[in-house]
Amino acid sequence: MKALALPIGTSLALCALAAVAKDEPVDQIAKGKQVYEYNCIACHGSGPGFPPFPELPGTSALRMRYGNSVPALLTERTNLTPEFVAVFVRNGISVMPFYRKTEISDPDLAALGAYLSRNNPDLKSK
Repeated sequence: MKALALPIGTSLALCALAAVAKDEPVDQIAKGKQVYEYNCIACHGSGPGFPPFPELPGTSALRMRYGNSVPALLTERTNLTPEFVAVFVRNGISVMPFYRKTEISDPDLAALGAYLSRNNPDLKSK
């Protein structure tokens, strides 16, 4: 009986690890959404701007920068990559501040990148 318990226990453990690994991207995206909602949505959300602006500042700035060539809302973009997101988060641009590792940790930044790049069709095939 002991000889049978080891292979069964090992198989169960491997199945559990496979289930965790399979769910990891979803958990990464869920975590990234939390990071986005905590740190980014105040400027890059879809809500109305402060009078006299019709959009929030980050969304408005992206609309002015790109026109209609890409969506102004980051959550609707299909061309973002985790690396692209990381560059702007760590370095900032224009009036967007940079975020230190003490403000957005590397794991949280990776999750944010996964969340914002989830619509990129080129990354889904990898």
